[in-house]
Amino acid sequence: MKTIDLNSIITTNYSSPIEDLLLGSYEENLVLCDWKFRKMRKSIDSRICSALNANMVEGENEVLSETKKQLDEYFSNKREEFDLPLKLIGTNFQKSVWNQLLEINFGKTISYLKLSQNLGNEKAIRAVASANGANAVSIIVPCHRVIGSDGSLVGYAGGVSAKKYLLKLEGAEIQNQLNLFT
Repeated sequence: MKTIDLNSIITTNYSSPIEDLLLGSYEENLVLCDWKFRKMRKSIDSRICSALNANMVEGENEVLSETKKQLDEYFSNKREEFDLPLKLIGTNFQKSVWNQLLEINFGKTISYLKLSQNLGNEKAIRAVASANGANAVSIIVPCHRVIGSDGSLVGYAGGVSAKKYLLKLEGAEIQNQLNLFT
């Protein structure tokens, strides 16, 4: 384990009912709640470390303990909203997308097109989808609630089966119900 200094991102693992998440906090804010084995793991971690000029070290603190508690409550159907201090690390455009995701209520879904429209530019759908995929605070910043215009469960860093699990947990109603529960 590395020495924890003032400029460290404290990380720990969380075992969700789906698969492991990597949690990280920096200066009493959650900066990372992401699928530990996702394809973009190295680039996400590099982006966060570079932006904060910090290194990652394993450890525990109040933010991470509270995040685990709230995730436990979420997975036990005892929590619909998270109340955690967040520091979203990305471009201004990415942050605008992620902040829009925070507006999607528990159990609801939105299409990538509608998300683009809400941001004021329906032609930015690919950029919106890319920003959605770069979200490093999964579940809490609910990128899993974004679906295809036809109701299909397209793309998710944790995998489509994780997306199905989360939407089913939330009781989400989408157009293509067969796709959700198969």
